[in-house]
Order: sequence, then structure tokens, then C-alpha cells
Amino acid sequence: MAETKTTKKAAPKAKKVVEEKPVEEAPVEEVKEAKKPRAKKASKKEEVKEAPAKPKVTSATATAKNVRVTPRKARLVIDLVRGKRVNEALGILDNTNKAASPIVMKVIKSAAANAINNFGMDEESLYIDSIYANDGLKMKRYLPRAKGSASGLVKRTCHITVVVKSR
Repeated sequence: MAETKTTKKAAPKAKKVVEEKPVEEAPVEEVKEAKKPRAKKASKKEEVKEAPAKPKVTSATATAKNVRVTPRKARLVIDLVRGKRVNEALGILDNTNKAASPIVMKVIKSAAANAINNFGMDEESLYIDSIYANDGLKMKRYLPRAKGSASGLVKRTCHITVVVKSR
């Protein structure tokens, strides 16, 4: 037969009750002390002399990344506007019939807006200092061919960067 073990549970301990004796309170006189102003310590910011003013920013940039135009096609459009005033460049791009021209126009407008809004440059004096298109991601796909074979296809993208300066 299986023997069963019985465990004895410990009886809860009785709590000790401590009787509190009433403490006699002595009368306390209210004393109002005038607060004395403390001497201010020189803070670290005050100890350090002010840094010289930052030099005025003369250029602004904008970048469009992973644009679905090949860099070679984008460079054809970019070469048309390199070194021109911003307003003149936008006019040229508006009349250029290439796939990359609306994208390049958008980046130039963004760089001009950065220069005007962030750095307070004059809109009429802006010109394109440098503009370039670098390789972006290359998406690799395949094209089905005859007899169950396939050939590779590379879909290229580019990063277009515009730097605008004020004359």
C-alpha cells in the first residue's frame, strides 16, 4: 500500500500588540524667519566666453535618392543646366522633352527652397554651383527567353544632388 505523507502546516504566529503611550507635546512657538537671499554662484555658462558667431552659410543642397532613371540619361539633362541661374535652369528644364527633366527640376526647386527658407539667401542671386547624378541601387530582374531559359535584366537608379550658391 502506498504510504501518504502528511505535512504539518505551521500555525500563524500571533502578532504582538504594542501599546502606545501618549506623548506629551510641548507648546511650540511659531518663529518666522526672514529668508536671506543666497549669493549666486557663477554658472559654467557665464564663465565660458561666448563663442564667435557662426560663419554665414553660402550654399544649400538637395538630394533625390533612388530615382528610377538611369544615371546616363539623367546626366544628359543635368549637363544642360550646370552653372546656370536657378530661374534660367528651371526655364530650360520646362522645355526639355526628357524623362529625367521633371525629376531634376524638382531637386533644383528643393535646393532653392532650402537656400531661401533655411539660410535666408536672395532668390534672384541663386545659381547652380554643382549638380551631379551618381549610381543608385541596381534592381536585378530576369527576362524569360526561348526554350525555358532566362536572361538577366538590370534596372538602374540614380542619386541626383544639387548644390545652390548665392552670388
